[in-house]
Amino acid sequence: MKLGSLKEGGRDGTLIVVSRDLARAVRAGGIAPTLQAALDDWSNTAPRLNALSETLNAGKADGAFALDMAALAAPLPRAYEFVDGSAYLPHVERVRRARGAEVPESFYVDPLMYQATSAGFLGPRDPILAASEDWGIDLEAEVVVVTDDVPMGSDAARAAGHIQLVGLVNDVSLRGLIPAELAKGFGFLQSKPRSALSPVLVTPDELGEAWREAKLHLPMRTWINDRWFGEAEAGVDMQFSFAELIAHAAKTRPLTAGTIVGSGTIANEDTTKGASCLAEQRTVETLRDGKPSTPFLRFGDRVRIDVTDACGRSIFGAIDQIINAYTPG
Repeated sequence: MKLGSLKEGGRDGTLIVVSRDLARAVRAGGIAPTLQAALDDWSNTAPRLNALSETLNAGKADGAFALDMAALAAPLPRAYEFVDGSAYLPHVERVRRARGAEVPESFYVDPLMYQATSAGFLGPRDPILAASEDWGIDLEAEVVVVTDDVPMGSDAARAAGHIQLVGLVNDVSLRGLIPAELAKGFGFLQSKPRSALSPVLVTPDELGEAWREAKLHLPMRTWINDRWFGEAEAGVDMQFSFAELIAHAAKTRPLTAGTIVGSGTIANEDTTKGASCLAEQRTVETLRDGKPSTPFLRFGDRVRIDVTDACGRSIFGAIDQIINAYTPG
């Protein structure tokens, strides 16, 4: 099934079930008012939501309406936790090589992960706001999963059973602010503004054979200003599966229902597939030409991120955003 949230009913939106073709939806308030409420009681709400999904896809759901992507909030407008990994080591290897550094051996056995911004997610058509182009505005096309309650100390085999939903995120980064923050040795803060989630999150069974080994095996397609930018394969070169990422995050603490876990920027050894973030593309150019030639995003630029099935149909709906200047009100 596919789940989303309308921009109504307060900060956490109104839960809707969305048809497989992303054309129609129905409010799910009789089951749970919000997606977070559904996740809090997932063992009871999931079967009822799935039954409503089947009714909707059969064209028999009362109250069904045409889906307007602009009316959608993020499926989880705010989440208790968003922990973001960096599971694609080709990206890490290239970035470090460009600055003359080697990848520590521990990176191949111990995932990189940080605590990301979760207090508010942008909707799939909401603009990205920044006060300055000099901040180095960048997209990061990633896959995310959403868990139910994960007990502390869960190993990867157990963690896999706690993956309830899969989606996409544009994990916006401000590259110009990152070096100074990392130099402090205390991680990201100002360099990581709000990210945008895909229009819907889907249950793993909706993905069929494209979901296996706790990974999504489909290309991540990105465009900038309607020009192709990349289609890196999400199931290739992923050093750590989502099950392993969840187990890493849960080593010393439980994860609450509604926790979002990110894959990190999709990247392949094969650079002909393009990139999923500008920093990656600029690194490839630096290694090849001695300097980057692709600029970071400017005001008025448009970013589009999507994953399609074998027939070219969007699975999660596209994240489609304009970069706008932010003026304090």
